[in-house]
Amino acid sequence: MPTYRDQAIVLRTHKLAEADRIVTVLTRQRGKLRVVAKGVRRTKSRFGARLEPGMVVDVQCYEGRNLDTVTQAESLASYGEQIARDYRAYTAAATVLETADRLSEEREPALQQYLLLHGALAALAGGAHDASLVLDAYLLRALAVAGWAPSFHDCAQCGDPGPHAAFNVATGGSVCPSCRRPGSVAPARATLHLLAALLAGDWEIADASLPHHRREGSGLTAAFTQWHLERGLRSLPHVERDAPPTLTTAGADRA
Repeated sequence: MPTYRDQAIVLRTHKLAEADRIVTVLTRQRGKLRVVAKGVRRTKSRFGARLEPGMVVDVQCYEGRNLDTVTQAESLASYGEQIARDYRAYTAAATVLETADRLSEEREPALQQYLLLHGALAALAGGAHDASLVLDAYLLRALAVAGWAPSFHDCAQCGDPGPHAAFNVATGGSVCPSCRRPGSVAPARATLHLLAALLAGDWEIADASLPHHRREGSGLTAAFTQWHLERGLRSLPHVERDAPPTLTTAGADRA
């Protein structure tokens, strides 16, 4: 049978038979795949530890009739140990992996989603930014790649130049007075400024934001994400959002 190699990030696993697992991975070239890893639940498995959620691996598989089978797995990046040390990072990583799973179609190449996922896991492991900010940045950018880019300035419905005070999840973001619908909210302008910075990857602005703007932004991001995914993310309610007491907010925009 034909074989192939690809870089992959493990999204989730579940048991199969007595010693095997079905491993769902997001690959760099082939998109999302469900592959069988035989014998990985045995203590003497050659690569069982490399096929855990969040691991970045180089895998070799051979094609099967229904599911492909892993024959080799080499670790490329092991973020699990660093992430597991921080509960906030761990819960954020779980949501990132679940979102990537939901946004990816089997055997449909999704290079941008792969790169976003890899970057988010590296950022959570590195700890350079608050885990909640990394999560929200990932969610907003992953949704934008999937075709649901939110607007935080101009009106999402008619395009009227902003900034606008109202935000409507179903409409797609900021809305002008004429397009404002029931259910719209009026977040702080600094909150929308923060979300725009996360979408654009402007970490200087994001890192300087105030905690209450981060909390408000997280609520909007969660609502926007779950609206477009059409059902809730199981891991999202477990995310610990409160920033640690040592987090600096010097230079934050107090608007």
